[in-house]
Amino acid sequence: MSALSAFEAMSNTFYFVLVGGPLSVTVSLVMALLVNSKLVRFQSFFRTVYFVPVVTTLVAVAVVWRFLYHPRFGLLNYALSWFGINPVDWLGDPTWAMPAIILLSVWKGFGYNMIIFVAGLQSIPAELYEASRIDGAGGWQQFKSITLPLVVPTTFFVGVITMINNVQLFAEPYVMTQGGPANSTLSVVLLMYQQGFRWWNMGYSAAIAFVLFAIILAGALVQSWVQKKHSLA
Repeated sequence: MSALSAFEAMSNTFYFVLVGGPLSVTVSLVMALLVNSKLVRFQSFFRTVYFVPVVTTLVAVAVVWRFLYHPRFGLLNYALSWFGINPVDWLGDPTWAMPAIILLSVWKGFGYNMIIFVAGLQSIPAELYEASRIDGAGGWQQFKSITLPLVVPTTFFVGVITMINNVQLFAEPYVMTQGGPANSTLSVVLLMYQQGFRWWNMGYSAAIAFVLFAIILAGALVQSWVQKKHSLA
């Protein structure tokens, strides 16, 4: 039973990392581009608003999102009813529980990465955009040829810290689902907590901690190698 739970926890964690990580980075970059645009007024206000979820306690966020996910009275299912879609049991269906956790995690954490992306965007020399406009480059060409290549180092940094945070997934499933339903949101860290502090299997919990450390180290080394290879290209 423990081996099966460990396999499920590992699969769920990798699912969360591979889906939630790129989604979080993409959303953060898009929002950073929006709040950094000269066409947007009150930039400081929007940066503050988007950063508020980061500093909000997870318990408060969980209470709000559990209401949003409610199968009968949730606002999300109410919005889906406008399109004729039947209500979804977001936290009670093994198919939808992890996507629901991913959506919550992306919403709560994208503001932190957004601030890092804004700093990276503001470090790009304005002269490059001015020269490209003189050469007749449009907005998309500027983004493809200037913004995207020069923001790659920031993207790698954000990717590394996002990967490390996602591998340590614990608070969201612990507060929202307790790893259920049917272990569909059981993560490696949550399994480590359950084995160590619920069942007092300290040896098994310590082994999980070492495996988790190895996964984080391997992921960081791979991303570092890809970054160095890209910088030398």
